Amino acid sequence: MLPTSADRLTRMLRSPAWSGNGFKNRVSAPMMTGGQARTMARFFFERAEREPPGPLPSVPVDPAVLRGPASSGLRVTWLGHSTLFIEIGGLRVLTDPVWSERASPVSFGGPKRFQPVPVALDAIPMPDVVVISHDHYDHLDRATVQALAGRGARFVTALGVGAHLEGWGIAPTQVTELDWWEEVSPAAGLAIRALPAQHFSGRGMFDRNKTLWASWSIDAGGHRLYFGGDGGFDGEGFAEIGERCGPFDMTLLEIGAFDPSWGTVHLGPEKALEAHRLLQGRVLLPIHWGTFNLGLHAWDAPAEELLVAARGKDVRLALPKIGASVLSGEALPAEPWWRALREGAQAVGERVERLA
Repeated sequence: MLPTSADRLTRMLRSPAWSGNGFKNRVSAPMMTGGQARTMARFFFERAEREPPGPLPSVPVDPAVLRGPASSGLRVTWLGHSTLFIEIGGLRVLTDPVWSERASPVSFGGPKRFQPVPVALDAIPMPDVVVISHDHYDHLDRATVQALAGRGARFVTALGVGAHLEGWGIAPTQVTELDWWEEVSPAAGLAIRALPAQHFSGRGMFDRNKTLWASWSIDAGGHRLYFGGDGGFDGEGFAEIGERCGPFDMTLLEIGAFDPSWGTVHLGPEKALEAHRLLQGRVLLPIHWGTFNLGLHAWDAPAEELLVAARGKDVRLALPKIGASVLSGEALPAEPWWRALREGAQAVGERVERLA
């Protein structure tokens, strides 16, 4: 058990999601299925195309734009992986901020980002709230949250995760923890609601599932977003969220780090489309890809498989480059921009072969 306050421990033990000595999913969802030894061997020794041949195309974020008045409607800027700067109803929300070079407990090893974040952390305006979905390293980055906390940031996160933040010197008054279906209003006109997700937690060998994981509803100014964080497919769970909290102007759903071996705890492209439908989403913006090498697939497989799965379906996809924004009421970015990198690498390879 993480070091925690008596009040936090009481809330954790009373949570409907707590069972035995840790949090549990609504339905059984093992972290890994099938041949675990073979899967781990693939993870460590299969390297083909899991990283792009160079930095992905990105859009430098103009800090002056972010420092200006927040959009009165809805604007979502994708900063890579699950980090999004959201302007909604005149308010600002930052999700799962990770600015470190690696999603890892150490600075010298672990998954390294394919390209820098397209804006410096100290250049973005202070958000009204920072939402942290769960405690995995690619979603909860100690250096980033400490830097934000030093500027006075307020955090909303899942039950138990506050113990990490307090252990890093962040004041308890800056942190609000929510159980599934609980809601808080960190700023006038802004509602943040923690919702069920099918995942797991832990940052070390001995803290598996000692903190809760969640998906999130973000509601302000007549707009509503669904931020999925991480999570596998739970049809009944997504349908319930859609009925109780939808429809959503936009769903922000993970498509990367998918594989049948951990298909119960990660969506992948096809399941993301079905989740989007059940959530009653209007626009799907895929996240959790194109930033870190966390899966067993090619670096561009999530986006390519999403396009294939979406053919013939009545779904509106937003496919921004890293650093680009999606604005409510404007044309959606829909070009497969990532192909330019692969095509460029192939062209170079062909020229080298001709010269050889």
